[in-house]
Amino acid sequence: MSGDLIRQLPKLVIPASVEPAMLRAMLAQAVASLPALPPADPAERYGIRALTVLWLEADKTEHTRRAYFADVAAWLDWCDRTGLDPLAARRADVDGWKATITVVGKDGSVRPASSSTVARRLAAVSSWYQYLEDNEVADRNPVSAVKRPKVDRQSPFPALGEAETATLLDHVARRAARLGTEAAHRDSALLSLMFHTGLRVSGVTAAQVDDLGHDRGHRILWYTKKGQTRDFVPLAPPVLAALDAYLALRAERAGTMTGPLLVTTPHPHDPARPGGRPLTQRDVWLAMRRYARDAGLAAADSITPHTSRRTVATTLLANGVPIEKVQDLLSHNDIRVTRGYDAARHKLDSSPVYTLASVISRHQPE
Repeated sequence: MSGDLIRQLPKLVIPASVEPAMLRAMLAQAVASLPALPPADPAERYGIRALTVLWLEADKTEHTRRAYFADVAAWLDWCDRTGLDPLAARRADVDGWKATITVVGKDGSVRPASSSTVARRLAAVSSWYQYLEDNEVADRNPVSAVKRPKVDRQSPFPALGEAETATLLDHVARRAARLGTEAAHRDSALLSLMFHTGLRVSGVTAAQVDDLGHDRGHRILWYTKKGQTRDFVPLAPPVLAALDAYLALRAERAGTMTGPLLVTTPHPHDPARPGGRPLTQRDVWLAMRRYARDAGLAAADSITPHTSRRTVATTLLANGVPIEKVQDLLSHNDIRVTRGYDAARHKLDSSPVYTLASVISRHQPE
């Protein structure tokens, strides 16, 4: 059984859009809870815990930071339980840990981790060691020679068809018009933004009101990509209509229009919950799944925020948009990732099973 199932591992919980000084303080607090490392020495500039804070802080999205922290915590927990000094670890030790990596399913059962999970954990721990090595704290990176599992480029999550996408967006738009509440219009704007732009959920939840702008006659939204670089995406009329309706209602309530682009609303019966908190990735996931169920979509129970990106990619590719433009829109560094979406579409739409069924049916009585 994996070490992360034997005892509770430290977790990294940091709200979106936190100030840099606060982020570093929260990271330091989380890193202080990691096992198997020597105690922090405030006087030591390049102590292993201090460097781990800087490694987590530098050039990572909220999602990547949280995942990498959990991966390194799992490795250090294994080191702690097996009596291994992480700085003395060798390839054989990493191979030993790799063989124990498991996950817990929704039903509570323990099963071997997927190849993508194992690959991500190895990548995270390797990145950590490389940072320590670059700062002359570690003599070697014991993960560098470890064989990584082959990762299936096909996403396990579904893409929606064009009619399904229209049904979902029409459902949330009609709901917003019927209810007229700030929350309903916010959710309509949220789904319209995700399914019309293909932005990663981290880019949407971290977006600020001040990120809205104009460029050469287009209204645009600036957002943060992987690697913490900035880019912008133009907003089509349906997105603008939903977003403007939401922001108008929010302005009536809050007065000033600053801060996160999409926020929680005040609780109607609890003054201690005044709203204004930026939506989290979990908020987005729950909203998407809820509205997909309400709209009667067959894939509702397996929808995730990544579904919108897959849907955008497959819809554009199916309608003749050059793959390079789709790659640019989705900010894929490797065009093979974009091509994977197209391969999945062709495997479904052009599958020979339909030809086979047609041939067989011609010889069957009606």
